[in-house]
Amino acid sequence: MQLSSVQHGEFTLSVSGNILLANLSGAWNEEAAHAFSKDLKSKVTPLVGADWGHLVYLDDWSLGVPEIKPIVEELVAWCCGNGLKRAAHVYSSSMLKKLQLEDFVAETGDFQRRAFASEAEAIDWLAAEGYGLTHR
Repeated sequence: MQLSSVQHGEFTLSVSGNILLANLSGAWNEEAAHAFSKDLKSKVTPLVGADWGHLVYLDDWSLGVPEIKPIVEELVAWCCGNGLKRAAHVYSSSMLKKLQLEDFVAETGDFQRRAFASEAEAIDWLAAEGYGLTHR
C-alpha cells in the first residue's frame, strides 16, 4: 500500500500592477513546492510578455526540505525566462532563511533579488526598479 503525499506548507498568490505577490507559510515539502510552481505559473500569466517583479512575504515560512531545491530552481528559471527581473523577499532577520533562499534562488542575467525587513522598504525598492502595485 502506497501512502499518498500530503502537502505541507501554504501560500497565497495575487497580482497587483506589474508585481506578483506571494505569502508563504509553514514548513514546505515537495508537494507544496509543486503546487506553488503550478499556481504561480497560472497566476502570473497576465504579466508574461513584459518585465515584472515579485514581492514575497516569508515571515511565516518555516523553510523547506532539501528536496524542494530542484523544483524551486526550475521555477526561478521559468520565471526569469518569462519576464521576472526583480524579487523582494520580506522577512525578519533569519540566517537560515537567508542561506536557504540564497542557495535556492540564484541571481542570473538581469534577475536580482533583495531581502528586506519591512514591506515598505521592499515596495520602495521595487518601485525604484520600475515595478509598482495598484493595490495591496
